[in-house]
Amino acid sequence: MRSHFLVLVVALALTPSFGQSSGDPQSFPPRHPAIPGQEPSPEEAEAAKQAKEMAKKANEERQVQLKRDTDKLLQLSTELKQYVDKTNENVLSLDVIKKAEEIEKLAHNVKVKMKGNN
Repeated sequence: MRSHFLVLVVALALTPSFGQSSGDPQSFPPRHPAIPGQEPSPEEAEAAKQAKEMAKKANEERQVQLKRDTDKLLQLSTELKQYVDKTNENVLSLDVIKKAEEIEKLAHNVKVKMKGNN
């Protein structure tokens, strides 16, 4: 009896994910583990279907936002180029600095969206 307990403790200690949480709700085991060969309940199947649809819609929306933001980046970059072309070595327009800051913020947002960390 004691050896069974020891084997269980060792097995749990060697399990990489025991007692650890990645914070990702999809990484948690289901509340009621499925029995091999048994179909998920209709509620579980519907919940999984809804989660998949929500993830798909979120990805589609993220892609639309990325396209819009990159189009805006192109426009801002073109405007910045025009401002810089109008200046010389003695004049640095405040508009140039503001435009560059706007580009920087938008580029950061695009980077974050591309990583999927909305």
